[in-house]
Amino acid sequence: MSLAVDPRAVESLLAFWADAGVEASYADEPIDRLAEGAALLRARSQPPPPVPSAPMLVASRGPDPTAAVEQARAQAALCNDLPALAAAIAAFDGCPLKSMGARQAVVSRGPADAPLMIIGECPGPDEDQQGEPFVGAAGQMLDRMLKAAGLEGRALITNTVFWRPPGNRAPTPQEQAVCAPFVERAIQLVQPRLLLLVGGASAKALLKREDGILTLRGRWFEWTSSDGALELPALPTLHPAFLLRQPAAKKKAWIDMLMLAERLDRPERPH
Repeated sequence: MSLAVDPRAVESLLAFWADAGVEASYADEPIDRLAEGAALLRARSQPPPPVPSAPMLVASRGPDPTAAVEQARAQAALCNDLPALAAAIAAFDGCPLKSMGARQAVVSRGPADAPLMIIGECPGPDEDQQGEPFVGAAGQMLDRMLKAAGLEGRALITNTVFWRPPGNRAPTPQEQAVCAPFVERAIQLVQPRLLLLVGGASAKALLKREDGILTLRGRWFEWTSSDGALELPALPTLHPAFLLRQPAAKKKAWIDMLMLAERLDRPERPH
């Protein structure tokens, strides 16, 4: 049995919608939005699909990083100077970055007996092209800061990883962990007095901390080798690439550089 529709009620409803700004109908038939919403809520209340088990996820990530770290440690231990270390790094296949489009391994630049060792994050496009770390715009700024602070020619510069990550992204902790034995061996060979950790990724990896670089910068920490035999003062600071994007932060980085220079030139206490 159909119900009669009062034409005056229809006209009143149409007038109401017209006053509200509705000028057209987008469907021939009415839609129950309340019923649609209830169905959507029911769908959301259903349990999510099962997540693949841990073995499946691990298998999709490639080689076991633990084996790569052990291989890097064994190969690094055989190197007795920086040229041998650079050759070992170039021949090393355990870091996944090597097969992600990088042209070459970018290891270090600077004197092998430098009293200061600077450790950045990763090579960029200019470094990948030229084969040396910190040679692009950020590196040029770093060089200017070192010169102004009286540190020109007194630093060996390297990174936490030796191949350029795709898309200029930051290196992952796993990629840094695989390269860490080579970085540590470089520190052991150079025997610097101080470390300057440039950028958040470098500071977190070397100091094993999760704090952001704005929290870590300007504070002295102790870097310790994996065997505990070597300890060095380490100062985190802002990355020059960040300074190029945020010029107002240059003052903070300059304060860090002056603090570094003062400690480096401070007479050593007699033993």
